[in-house]
Amino acid sequence: MKVSGRNGWDDAPMAKDVKIEQLWIPDSLEAPDAADFLAAVEVGRKVRMQTWGSDDLAYGPLEKLLEFADPYERQLILVAKVDGEIVGTVDIALPLTDNLDLAEFTLDILPEFQRQGVGRKLLQAAEQLARNEGRTMILVDTNHPGASLHEFERAQLVPGSGQGFVPLESREVEFAQRTGYTLQHIEQFSSCLLPLDSKLVADLQAEAEEANNGRYRLHHWTDRCPDRWLEAVAVLENQAGADVDPSLQVPVEQDMVFDGAILREAEDVAIAQGRRTVVTAVEHLASGALVGLTTITVLAHRADVVFQDDTLVLQEHRGNKLGLLIKVANMERLTEQFPDARVIYTWNAPENRYLLTVNQQLGFRTAGVTGIWQKELPHLRTSNS
Repeated sequence: MKVSGRNGWDDAPMAKDVKIEQLWIPDSLEAPDAADFLAAVEVGRKVRMQTWGSDDLAYGPLEKLLEFADPYERQLILVAKVDGEIVGTVDIALPLTDNLDLAEFTLDILPEFQRQGVGRKLLQAAEQLARNEGRTMILVDTNHPGASLHEFERAQLVPGSGQGFVPLESREVEFAQRTGYTLQHIEQFSSCLLPLDSKLVADLQAEAEEANNGRYRLHHWTDRCPDRWLEAVAVLENQAGADVDPSLQVPVEQDMVFDGAILREAEDVAIAQGRRTVVTAVEHLASGALVGLTTITVLAHRADVVFQDDTLVLQEHRGNKLGLLIKVANMERLTEQFPDARVIYTWNAPENRYLLTVNQQLGFRTAGVTGIWQKELPHLRTSNS
């Protein structure tokens, strides 16, 4: 699970002497060479405070350092310095197992240095680095709190998927367009306070159980899938990926094919990063197959803010309120195991009306939207071309 970038973009003539450097990643936060890393993390926190009004979505220094041990993607950070101080960062994620033409950027500029050309210079440097790494497809995001959507609702930019919008006249959207990016997809960003009200839980559980009429059974685990369900979870993940409507023009990275070994490896990575995963799955009793799954991630160094990951229900078992059943049960288990959790965040495609309705029933409220932008870089020419 990776928290989506909460970024600050800018676009204006360069007002100051800006130097771009690759950030040194220290071995520990106590190392003598950790000062720039700590300053870069603080830039991200301040930008998220500006965007969302809290630092719930900001990685702390320890959490950020753990990201660099991810075997599935290479992480790099470029920083912009003015008078020796870090005023902007761009995180660069390079997938290592699939999507080898892809690079994902998260761009953060301190509020007081926005609209001074810092973002443009950082973005150009990041694109050049990605091109040198053989990456030609770039994904970046822009983030728009709910209040800004109302402020600009008369001027909307609709993505290629045809669902949702970002405010056309916002600074971030104008900058993305001027730097050659095309809006591909919207993710709706929502939050829910914890714990859930006990009467609400009872009512929703009764509603879901009436719909499935005793034909299903719940299973729970934390961190590691039981051996008996490992291959079943892999089958579920693969089938659920195949259920995605191909007509939706979303820039989704192609899903890897899962098997038990890959799932165990992913569990090992999460555990090594100190992350906890709370899982509820649902079994179809007549066939003995797992037909649905939902996961919540708890970060290693911040248990009060948690994240809803994928909720999957196979196509042929939809209509039985299984999504509601497993999500209510999993949020209750989360509260039992991690009582410090006070808020859960989630991102959903606006075309996923069912899960959005389930989330609304649970008490999720829209906090804003994230726009996913795409740009294709020209291939590097070789000296023989």
